[in-house]
Formats: sequence, C-alpha cells, structure tokens
Amino acid sequence: MKEKESLCDAPIGVFDSGVGGLTVAREIMRQLPNERIVYFGDTARVPYGSKSPETITRFSKQIARFLRTQDVKAIVIACNSASACALDALEEETEIPIIDVVRPGARTAIEATHNGKIGVIATEATIKSGLYKRYIEENDKCVSVVGKACPLFVPLVEEGLWEDPVTDEIARRYLVELIDIDIDTLILGCTHYPLIRSTVGRIMGEKVALVNPAYETARELKRLLEKEGMASAKKPELGTEMYRFFVSDAADKFREFANSIIPYGILSAKTVNIEDY
Repeated sequence: MKEKESLCDAPIGVFDSGVGGLTVAREIMRQLPNERIVYFGDTARVPYGSKSPETITRFSKQIARFLRTQDVKAIVIACNSASACALDALEEETEIPIIDVVRPGARTAIEATHNGKIGVIATEATIKSGLYKRYIEENDKCVSVVGKACPLFVPLVEEGLWEDPVTDEIARRYLVELIDIDIDTLILGCTHYPLIRSTVGRIMGEKVALVNPAYETARELKRLLEKEGMASAKKPELGTEMYRFFVSDAADKFREFANSIIPYGILSAKTVNIEDY
C-alpha cells in the first residue's frame, strides 16, 4: 500500500447498483468536505436486489477492481444488496479498507429502539440474506427484527417518482404489516430509500424513528480514516477534480439525476465497460 501521507490525498471509492448510492456520496461530501470521491454506478445492470448472491458478488468484484485502478484509499459499498452478498468476498480480495452500509445502520437502530421492535425495508436480496436481522440480534438478544422486501421502490426512485400518488399507494401496501406489529424503528435498508423518506415517514407516523444508513456510513468512514491516519487534512489544491463519476450505461440520464440530489454541479459521467474487469 502507499505511504500514509500519499494515502491522505487519495480519493474514496463509492459504488452502487445505480443512483441510490448517491445518497451515501452526498453524506460523505457533507461530513468529509476535504475528501475526493470516485463514484461508480452500475446503471447497465440495475437493480441488484432481484439477482442471485453469486451474480451480485461477481458484479461487486468487477467494480472493486475498477475502483482500485483509480488508486482509491478505501471503498464504500453504497448498496445494501452488495453489502449483504459481497462484503466478505471483497474483503478477501483486497487490502483496501472496505465500509459497508449494513452494520452502521444496524448499530444505530439498536441504539434508537425503545420497545425492541425494529423493521427493515430493503430489496429482496438484502432481506433474503438475513444480514440485518442476524447482525442486530447477535448484538442485542432483546431486540426482534422484521424484514420487508420492497422491490418496486428502486425503479420508482430511479424514475424520479419520489412524491407521486403511485409511490404513496405502493408504500402503503408494503408498510401496513410493519405498522400492525408496532415497530418503533425502521431501517431504510436500501440507499435509494432516503429519497422517499418523507413518504415512508408520513405513512409510518411520528412515533417510528427512521434510520438512514447513508448518514451513518459516512460517520463510520470518517472514524475509520481518522483512526488509520488516512483522512485528508485540507481541501485539494485549486483545479483538482474533487468528484469523479463513472457508470456502466446511460451517462446522460445519470448525470441529470445526480444533479437533482447532489448540491454540486456534476459536469460529466464517464461510461466504463465494467465487464472488462
């Protein structure tokens, strides 16, 4: 690995199946304003949540290999499905520190619950993995976890239907069973879901705390970089490209979407043939 001094100047790699991981990138920009970011969105193969663990792991390995060519100092898996299915495989394949979005959100949910009933909404792959449930119940045996797959949320978010009657109706159908069992904490277990947080919060009611793993993941990354002495102490020099974006398809559509949620102008997104990796 590089010397610590050069590592401080290296960018952070962030990846997701599509645009949902931009919610994580946005939090990193807010909480670590001195850090450069290389983001990859696998827009050609989205969504991951309906695919097999083996396929998700293969895709994630390809992306991690690409990010390593960009000399990143750490990788953030800004995708719950990839975190659930591919984390162990990625950690075995590289010495670069890897942060996932599952564990930070799970720890926060344990701290937030009062009645010991936690809900998780996520993709089918994340729910089937049982990772949230296993991690939470291993760390607090007094807590029970109920997962609910919400497969239509990702395409609704990707289409920009954040505040739409269709999204409201589908959310009500998905969430009714979680309301009935009286959970007091709900993990938004997909990085797309913070973009419909207001809809979910309105349906669940004020008594249910919503946990946004994107926010918690940025906090976890900050702690890691500071602990390892890899945090950037100052903003890069003027003219340095702070944020670079890559996708596997539909670069123009991605850029348009990204500009709607990132508070910085995204001038371009480059297309990469990820199958080459």
